[in-house]
Amino acid sequence: MSAVLPTSPAPALPVAKPMSPNQRAWARFKRNRVGYVSLWCFVIFLVLATLAELVSNDRPLVARYDGQMYFPMFKNHPETTFGGDFETPTDWSDPLIAEQFAKPGNWAFFTINRYGANTTNPFEAVPSPAPPSRLHWLGTDSLGQDMVARLLYGFRVSIWFAFALTLVGTVLGIAAGALQGYFGGRVDLVLQRLIEIWGAVPELYLLIIFASIFEPSLLLLLVLLSLWGWMGLSDYVRAEFLRNRSLEFVKAARALGLSNGQIIWRHVLPNSLTPVITFLPFRMSGAIVALTSLDFLGLGVPATVPSLGDLLRQGKNNLDAWWIIFPTFVLLVLTMLALTFIGDALRDAFDTRKS
Repeated sequence: MSAVLPTSPAPALPVAKPMSPNQRAWARFKRNRVGYVSLWCFVIFLVLATLAELVSNDRPLVARYDGQMYFPMFKNHPETTFGGDFETPTDWSDPLIAEQFAKPGNWAFFTINRYGANTTNPFEAVPSPAPPSRLHWLGTDSLGQDMVARLLYGFRVSIWFAFALTLVGTVLGIAAGALQGYFGGRVDLVLQRLIEIWGAVPELYLLIIFASIFEPSLLLLLVLLSLWGWMGLSDYVRAEFLRNRSLEFVKAARALGLSNGQIIWRHVLPNSLTPVITFLPFRMSGAIVALTSLDFLGLGVPATVPSLGDLLRQGKNNLDAWWIIFPTFVLLVLTMLALTFIGDALRDAFDTRKS
């Protein structure tokens, strides 16, 4: 009779922790490879544009002259500090300054691209607009400014303006839609009529009028575009509030004595943000197109502010200089595509019907 050997109990399988709704949404977003890669590409280029002074600058990051350290990126000393003749700010493209820093013990550490947003080099041998070369990787525009620097700084202006316009429009749209959807009745009826009247106001005409009266600036454009930029989002928020206000958890919160503000902030609003989050990339792309179009028409930012729309206008006026319009067009197309792919991925991520 054979002995029966004791068997050890089978190891317990690890139990996966339940995922929160936000974790499940993020997991669905990561499974969308195109949207996930587009997000990382957009973030990388956004960081480069935000830190444009560390990538493209006509002043060195750090310099050493006569045994002393200088940081011209933060403070540009007069050229007399470095052996020049005038008390004007140092022009680091001046051959005299370059000769001073070529002496033993003196050095200057520049960025990878030695041009700022508005840098013009009077010592250029090729008339503007100059084609791509070793000094200017993408050539220069009609004013002799480096295209790489103009694209980098112009993208920063466009993207952060889009962030600001999207933020203001989202806040106003949520506020208007929440009031309409939660209270309904006369409040909804009156606000809907006011929105219809305000939406009939010709926005472009007002922009032209204000541009002829006031000096163009980013703040003025932000205020004017924000006056109309919230109406599209308010309709989606209104629909979500109308649906959620009749659900059981809202009725229970009202029965417990919570105020309308507490019910909106704690219960209805968190469950109504799906269309808001989904439409954020598309609203940003619309803001970029709006700023670019206004700059192209001459109604946008001042000439001293780098702008993608200004580059498109220069490219239209200099059709033989393909290096002006082609990189600008490619940058805008890639930005719009990235934001569209991110928006599609967000829409799929917050679609609860998808596992």
